[in-house]
Amino acid sequence: MTEILILYYSRNGSVEQLANHIARGVGESGCTARLRCVPAVSANHLATEPAVPDTGAPYVSKQDLAECAGIILGSPTRFGNMAAPMKFFWDSTGAEWASGTLAGKPAAVFTSTATMHGGQESTLLSMLLPLLHHGCLLVGIPFTESRLSSTRTGGTPYGASHVSGGDGKQPFSEDETELAKALGRRVGSIALKLGA
Repeated sequence: MTEILILYYSRNGSVEQLANHIARGVGESGCTARLRCVPAVSANHLATEPAVPDTGAPYVSKQDLAECAGIILGSPTRFGNMAAPMKFFWDSTGAEWASGTLAGKPAAVFTSTATMHGGQESTLLSMLLPLLHHGCLLVGIPFTESRLSSTRTGGTPYGASHVSGGDGKQPFSEDETELAKALGRRVGSIALKLGA
């Protein structure tokens, strides 16, 4: 079975929910979604995360990168950039970069922000940079997805997105859900075409 790695960091649950919508789209493409997350980082150098997360997806391993046929990366926005835990993970992938572990595999990104203008597109672009360096084939959401032209909530051509509200509890709009599934379907379909 062709597996697509959905790798995310989620602080308050919105990015995790978005990952699950994307996973449904991956399933609709005929592929299987492998959900993984990255642990939080701490300014206290003595603090460590448990070896296995208390809830949600397991932590990512470098083997997940090798075994996937494509990757979809998600993070909340931190001042228009990916969150530190996601950046910390990618900073540790020099060996995978040198060996071309992800080269030629389709890749996409997703994010959640508290506000409509909270840096969604710049965060998505920031997550594309390490994927470009790893040689991934970048996949966005084309405007052939009609919801992209009419959404008043999340959803961008750069990747799936969600506006969670100031309290982080804003429910997903139908547009956000459907565009997330469309992104998952697209990455899965391209991975199948590439025979990765």
